[in-house]
Amino acid sequence: MPKEGRSRGRGGSGGPGIRGSGLGLAEQMLQAEAPREGRAARMPQPPGPEERYVDEKLSGRILRQARAQQRELEEEHGAGCEPRPKSTLLDSGTKADDSGSDDEWPSLERAATMDQEDYCEDLQVNPEDEAAIEMFMNKNPPLRRTLADIIMEKITEKHTEVETVMSEVSGRPMPQLDPRILEVYKGVKEVLSKYRSGKLPKAFKIVPALSNWEQILYITDPETWTAAAVYQATRIFSSNLKERMAQRFYNLVLLPRVRDDIAEYKRLNFHLYMALKKALFKPGAWFKGILIPLCESGTCSLREAVIVGSILTKCSIPVLHSSAAMLKIAEMEYSGANSIFLRLLIDKKYALPFRVVDALVFHFLGFRSDRRTLPVLWHQCLLTFVQRYKEDLSSEQKEALLELLRTHTHPLVSSEVRRELVNSASRDTEGAQPMLME
Repeated sequence: MPKEGRSRGRGGSGGPGIRGSGLGLAEQMLQAEAPREGRAARMPQPPGPEERYVDEKLSGRILRQARAQQRELEEEHGAGCEPRPKSTLLDSGTKADDSGSDDEWPSLERAATMDQEDYCEDLQVNPEDEAAIEMFMNKNPPLRRTLADIIMEKITEKHTEVETVMSEVSGRPMPQLDPRILEVYKGVKEVLSKYRSGKLPKAFKIVPALSNWEQILYITDPETWTAAAVYQATRIFSSNLKERMAQRFYNLVLLPRVRDDIAEYKRLNFHLYMALKKALFKPGAWFKGILIPLCESGTCSLREAVIVGSILTKCSIPVLHSSAAMLKIAEMEYSGANSIFLRLLIDKKYALPFRVVDALVFHFLGFRSDRRTLPVLWHQCLLTFVQRYKEDLSSEQKEALLELLRTHTHPLVSSEVRRELVNSASRDTEGAQPMLME
């Protein structure tokens, strides 16, 4: 009997008597491990730094601080439900819809964490600079074409063309848009005209996938959308439309809304500012649909140029898209806003192709015969250019720029431009010595 007791004790503790315990293999293995853990646990050991526990009071304080920080973040970025004067009521329920775009373009998401006041504060514009830029504005700008104008033209053309073909083939008129669809998107229009936060109607999310998305968009009347609705629409369209179609959305919906908001309030709504940043998910469409049309209009004010230009500073943009934009701006007719955009793009310190550098040189040399007094922004743009790319210029280009400084001179900036050009090597000479001052 004593032997049986010892064997049962060893079997119960996972020792040699485990065969006679009648347990399954898995339970026997667990019992075999248990005594080792028990012996290790019974040995007195000094607590290590990672094994020390936080007492109840301290853990309570940590949890309270964490909850307070969470509430601050929710209030700041719109997770709360009540509208506040300085909170951003962005949609927290549609994050999964553009998660792919945020992963591919992380700089845009990081920019969203900045405070609303950084975007919505009133800009202090120098009246002298504003007056100088107005001198170079187009006095007879072309009429702005809205989305409604373009859609009505396209509908009229399509109706005339298709009705003619269908009447010749079948003798029946072209079918109109389904009244049920019209009723649905008129309801979407009402939602978007009052939208503050939350989820968007599913009928609106499928618009980019429709072949006649412009016609459907016209039914929702983008001019009546709230600023928060414009931001959410930009998220959806920039993620789901191809570049050429996204360019049309930026140019026909987003850009007019941004310009109207700046003209009316002398600043840009935070949601519209974030919509401009989110639109950079497709940089090619952003340049072709927003920046280039803004420069070509000839009516871009100093305030508009500063606000839109700040997005160029805050976001990372691929060099090929920026190079193409610089090439286009350098070749178009000059307006004061061109100098602001060129200076900001130059200041991003890209490794530009020589073709773009040469185009920028010809842009500045084109003012040799211009007798108007150029704004300070032009001189600042020239100084930034020679500071960044002085060693990518040929000796002939440097001589031409030095000659240009005799025609257009600024008491403070021109001396710095001359010093940069003279005390730098040229790209057309190996091991070239800096030019000597005459």
